[in-house]
Amino acid sequence: MAPRFGTSGLRGLVADLTPDLVSAHVRAFLGACPHGSGLYLGRDLRPSSPRLAGVVAEAARRAGIPVTDCGAVPTPALALAAMRAGAAAVMVTGSHIPADRNGLKFYTPAGEITKLEETAILAALGDPPPPAPGPAPLLAESGVGEAWIRRIVTAFGTEALAGLRIGVWSHSAVSRDLLIAALRALGCAAVTELGRSGTFVPVDTEAVPDQVRAQITAWVREHGLDALVSTDGDGDRPLLADAEGRIIPGDLLGQITAALVGAVTVVTPVSSNSGVEAEGRFAQVIRTRIGSPFVLAAMEEAGGRCVGYEANGGFLLGFEAQLAGSLPKLMTRDSLLPLVAPLSLARAAGGLAALVAREPARFTATDRLEEVPRERAQALVADLSARPERLAGLLAGLGEAAASLDRTDGLRIRCVSGRILHLRPSGNAPELRLYVEADAPEAARDLLARGLHALGAALEDWAPSSPDANREGTERMQVKWH
Repeated sequence: MAPRFGTSGLRGLVADLTPDLVSAHVRAFLGACPHGSGLYLGRDLRPSSPRLAGVVAEAARRAGIPVTDCGAVPTPALALAAMRAGAAAVMVTGSHIPADRNGLKFYTPAGEITKLEETAILAALGDPPPPAPGPAPLLAESGVGEAWIRRIVTAFGTEALAGLRIGVWSHSAVSRDLLIAALRALGCAAVTELGRSGTFVPVDTEAVPDQVRAQITAWVREHGLDALVSTDGDGDRPLLADAEGRIIPGDLLGQITAALVGAVTVVTPVSSNSGVEAEGRFAQVIRTRIGSPFVLAAMEEAGGRCVGYEANGGFLLGFEAQLAGSLPKLMTRDSLLPLVAPLSLARAAGGLAALVAREPARFTATDRLEEVPRERAQALVADLSARPERLAGLLAGLGEAAASLDRTDGLRIRCVSGRILHLRPSGNAPELRLYVEADAPEAARDLLARGLHALGAALEDWAPSSPDANREGTERMQVKWH
C-alpha cells in the first residue's frame, strides 16, 4: 500500500515511509497550518515509531520550530496538552493497523486538522524547503498522560467507580498504564491487568475477532469482573465489555456519553446506529461521512452544546460540560471519556448490560475483508450501487431486499426488513468494510457473518461491468475474512 494522506493523516507501509517523505509532509504541515508556540510530538508503541518520531523532530527543528517530545502517549493526551500549550502536534501512529504500517496524525493549536487544512497540506507538498534557520530547541515533557487522567477525575470525582472490579486488556496499547492509573484514581475496588504484550498487537475496536471476544469472556468470568476496558494502539478508540464479556459497540458508548454530558446536538457518521435519532433524545442529530474530520467540520458549524462520536467509539466534546466537576472540551477523538461515562452509570443501572438495555433496540456490528485492493473494492461498490440487478442478487442470498440506498459514504442499504448493510472501501488500508444494523445483537452478528461471506464470494467471482474498469483486479483472488 503506497503511503496516502487523508482523513487519518499520513498512512503507509513502514518501508515506504522514508525520511524524505515524512519530512516533506511535516514541512508542508508546518508551512500550511498554524503551529503556535511550537510542535508537540508523541508516538505509539509499534517498533518503527521511535525512528519516525526522530525524523519528525529533525524536520521541525530544521524548519526553526521548537519541538517538545512527549514520548509514548495516547493521541488524545497529546492533543490535549498541545492545545493547552497553544502548540501544534504530530502523533506518530498507525492506530489499529498492523505493525508493518505506520503513519502521522496532525493537530493545530485548535485541534485535529480540518478538511480545508488537509487540502492546504497537500498543496504545499510540492513547495521547496525553506532556508534552514538552524536547529530549534528540543524539549521534553513528562506530564502529558497525567493531565489526560486529571481532566476525567476532576469531572467525575474520585469515587465515580467505587466498588467496581475492572479488567484492563493492556496488549500493546500506548494508553495501557494510564488506563490502569485512571481507574484507580476513580475509586475502583480492584483493577486487574490482562494480556500485556511486548510485541505490537493491532486492535480494531470496530472489528474484534471471535477468538479475542472468547478470550475477553474467559477473563471476565475467571476474575469475576464487572467490566473490561481497552483501547486501540494509540488510545483514541475505546473498547468496553460487560460482566458477561460482551463488547458494547462504540456507537452505543457514544449515545450514552452524549446523554450524560447534556448534549443538545449530536454529530455522527452514517455508520453509527439509528437509535440516536429515536425518542427525540437530542434536539438535532447530524449525519456525516466516515472520518473524524467530517465530524469535526459539522460540529464546528453546529456550535453550542454539541458532541460527536464515531462507530469506533472515539468521542469528541465540543463544549465545557459540568458533571461532578468541570469537563473541558476536547475536539479530537478520546477513549477515556466514553469508557468512564457508562461505567459511572453502571452501578445505579444494575450493571452495564442493564444500562445498554435502556437504549433503543438498534445494534451494529462491523468487520472487514482484508487484502482487497482499494481500486477493486471501490469498483465493486460502485457497480453494485449503479446496477440494481446485481445488488438485488447479492441481497437475495441474504434473505433481504433493498428499500432505500444512501450513497453519502460508500453504499448504505436500508432493507425492507428494517436491517441495514453498509459497504465501504477503507480509506487507509486494503480492506472492504461492512457495517450492519439489526434489532438484536445476535441478529446483527449473524447478518455480518453472512454478509462478509457473500461479499467475499462476490469479489472472487465478480467482473466489472466495463472491460476497462478495474483492469488490474479482474483475476480471481483470495479474500481473507474472519
